Amino acid sequence: MNYLPGREQTILPHPRPHLVFDRPLLVTPGEGECVIYLASGCFWGAEKVMWQLPVETTAVGYMGGVTPNPTYEEVCTSLTGHAETVRVVYNPSRISTAEILRAYFESHDPTSLNRQGGDRGTQYRSAIFADTDEQARTAQTMIEGYQPVLTAAGLGPIVTTIQMTRDVSPFYPAEDYHQQYLIKNPGGYECHAETGLPCPMPGASPLASLPSTADAQTASGASAATIVASLPSAEGIVTL
Repeated sequence: MNYLPGREQTILPHPRPHLVFDRPLLVTPGEGECVIYLASGCFWGAEKVMWQLPVETTAVGYMGGVTPNPTYEEVCTSLTGHAETVRVVYNPSRISTAEILRAYFESHDPTSLNRQGGDRGTQYRSAIFADTDEQARTAQTMIEGYQPVLTAAGLGPIVTTIQMTRDVSPFYPAEDYHQQYLIKNPGGYECHAETGLPCPMPGASPLASLPSTADAQTASGASAATIVASLPSAEGIVTL
């Protein structure tokens, strides 16, 4: 694929302080803090999900592709390879990686390939960009625990990918108007096709999270629709 060339300069040269957390938007994690990057469809609603958790700060941007410093319009062409991504800084003494990932998995449909609801394209894929081996192991464990719950409800395999940040392009922050979009635009669009099914925490039995047959049929509805689109090639990708 011929990816767009992008540019050397950032498209967010003067990031404003976060309207929710009152911290510099792209603050470097402090002592004891961690960062993880989560893609689950439209980043407006995905970022809002993280605000409901005791995390330190968030930012939205583009990651996992090829084009440097892409614009939103370029990402929407699917010619950059990037996914709409939320950067989450957190302190494990306040909230664990597993708790963040539980909210992540439950806030979208991880069985839907390159699509969430009516949003279609590789930029809407389900992906985790782990900054530490612990994060990657936790994500893998939670996928293995969540799959039986989704299968019992009639849904397909989880298509979430796990990549290490060291193996992909940097996180490129999105334009200012995308940052904290749903604070600036209350009631704005936040499409996420949730499955309505609980994701077990590591160590918990998946059976404890299985809904009744009636609940499963309600949650699953018709078979999850997917579209096939190619992902950008990258070292270290793990397709699940």
